[in-house]
Amino acid sequence: MEKIDKLDRQILNIISRNARIPFKDVAEECGVSRAAIHQRVQRMIDMNVIVGSGYHINPKVLGYNTCTYIGVKLERGSMYKDVVPEFEKIPEIVECHFTTGPYTMLIKLYARDNEHLMELLNSKIQEIPGVTATETLISLRQSVKREIPICEITD
Repeated sequence: MEKIDKLDRQILNIISRNARIPFKDVAEECGVSRAAIHQRVQRMIDMNVIVGSGYHINPKVLGYNTCTYIGVKLERGSMYKDVVPEFEKIPEIVECHFTTGPYTMLIKLYARDNEHLMELLNSKIQEIPGVTATETLISLRQSVKREIPICEITD
């Protein structure tokens, strides 16, 4: 795999703060041509350094007022491959991680309110074959959200 250099890291720092910034502005800040920025960004996309792009939607504006993390215990850890497709059928689940520690999986979901959350837990998540227990943690406020720091890595 190709390595990313100092210019790539500078570009990543800029576009991770504002993905909609025009390449001409990135080029100006980096002191290179717009074509160079375009080529570098495309190369980093091809290398899977940059994955995805899009807009961040505020769930509260859409009526999803409760952000919840749920620790899920499975009958057997190997059942995750059967459980994940069931989680994918629940649109309120926005993340799912296969984990170590007290839970087999950790999911993040958004619910409209506590009643909606209870419906998701009791009628959907806990009804999935293999799910033996859940523990629900409600987020009161998100305090930090950012991308991983982009710094020089020495070998």
